[in-house]
Amino acid sequence: MNPTTVAASPAMDNLERQVRASFNRSGNDRLRMLLQSFTAHLHAFLRENDVTIEEWYAGVDFLTRTGWTCSETRQEFVLLSDVLGASMLVEVLAEARGERGGATERTVLGPFHMTTSPERELGSSIAGAGGERLLVYGRVSDTTGAAVPSATIDVWQADGEGYYDVQLPDVVPPGSGRGLFTTNSAGWFYFETVVPAPYPIPSDGPVGELLAAASRPVYRPAHIHFQVSAAGCREVTTHIFLADSPHLDSDAVFAVRPSLIRQRQTLDGDHGDLAGLVVDPGGPPVPSIAEVLRVDLVLAPDADATSWRST
Repeated sequence: MNPTTVAASPAMDNLERQVRASFNRSGNDRLRMLLQSFTAHLHAFLRENDVTIEEWYAGVDFLTRTGWTCSETRQEFVLLSDVLGASMLVEVLAEARGERGGATERTVLGPFHMTTSPERELGSSIAGAGGERLLVYGRVSDTTGAAVPSATIDVWQADGEGYYDVQLPDVVPPGSGRGLFTTNSAGWFYFETVVPAPYPIPSDGPVGELLAAASRPVYRPAHIHFQVSAAGCREVTTHIFLADSPHLDSDAVFAVRPSLIRQRQTLDGDHGDLAGLVVDPGGPPVPSIAEVLRVDLVLAPDADATSWRST
């Protein structure tokens, strides 16, 4: 037992029972269960740590300021969820509900998926000026290995300095570092970008104050976000991390999974081997860039949806 735990009294037990019972009128069984469980855990936390009035209202103030910090282009509450490991746990729970069967592992959405990515043609660039150019390509397949044509791939990333477009709205054009692509008939996708830089999570708000008070690291390793969906498949939200990036072992949001780390390569000579990515008549060419990163993505079947094979 925590040495600061206050022994439960009849008044404490009665209060918790009253609060839990107040949710009994809900006609939503799942909502009722969640609220009653949350109440029990919250009251237990307060008792176990003998939380003072001053500490409680400091927490209320923290959450209030977290809400005030949110805007159309900033989600401080998502960031708070991320740094507490809650976002990652929810992703792992979602993964555990179904048979993953070799599908790409999930990770957090993150706080920067705040604007709609522009639709782009295969082979086009999502990057603005500057930075080391990088060709990203890969294949979307299902867990049997069959290619998934017409899959939608939403991509977003930081630039070569570690900034997302929404962080520098007066400097970076909207949509930079973002793209919405559709795989070709063989499941291939390819696009041009820049090598993303590691970056510190936003530290000028309440979440930054929390990490500073706890002496926690604030950096995220270099990564590219992917959200992939297709008819008949479960959507997957994930990152691909660059193997040569620092901070892989100290990600501020606990999102690194070994299966999501990739090594980029340098191609010598022409890109003849990549010409096979263009399988459709009139398909856009593959950009000729020396630095390449292969990202293959595997989707699990969704038993409740119409299969892409029948569309």
